[in-house]
Amino acid sequence: MSSRSLKCRLSKLFALAFFATMTFAAHGNQAFGQKISDYVLGSGDRVRIVVFGQDDLSGEFKIDGTGNISLPLIQGVKAAGLTLRQLEQTITNKLKPDFLKNPRVNVEVLNYRPFYIIGQVKSPGSYPYVAGMTVVNAIALAGGYTYRARERKVLITRARDGKQRPANHSTQVLPGDVIEVPERFF
Repeated sequence: MSSRSLKCRLSKLFALAFFATMTFAAHGNQAFGQKISDYVLGSGDRVRIVVFGQDDLSGEFKIDGTGNISLPLIQGVKAAGLTLRQLEQTITNKLKPDFLKNPRVNVEVLNYRPFYIIGQVKSPGSYPYVAGMTVVNAIALAGGYTYRARERKVLITRARDGKQRPANHSTQVLPGDVIEVPERFF
């Protein structure tokens, strides 16, 4: 392969990578097929809560294993199972009228909970979720298939409903999902 041909291929590859990066940056929050406001929070998510005009009540919080976050003044607030807007409304209702007259609250996700991959991959375990991730990306992150993997029989268990279903390489991975790569027998 000539030097010129190699440079042409590399510049096309960089252009494609740049386009993909810009697409995820522009649409990353919607990359997994749902609006970010529809995202259901769960244990392990990290959120930023801003109570406008109240720096002492604002901050970054992690949803604990019981699905709660501990906020100043109002203490434990159930966050798991709620959308961002529902959590905003819950916090607003707990702050008024006892603590603030007209609180304005904003919640955003800083870090999504991890996804898990088990079975016949080189490094099974939990991995940080990245918007737009597919099953093939997750398998690559886990070091790829082992020689005993049944590559065409990958399963995914969705965190939102607990149902296991077949998956292919282009299936979107969501926060908290469990990907299973079974063992082949021959």
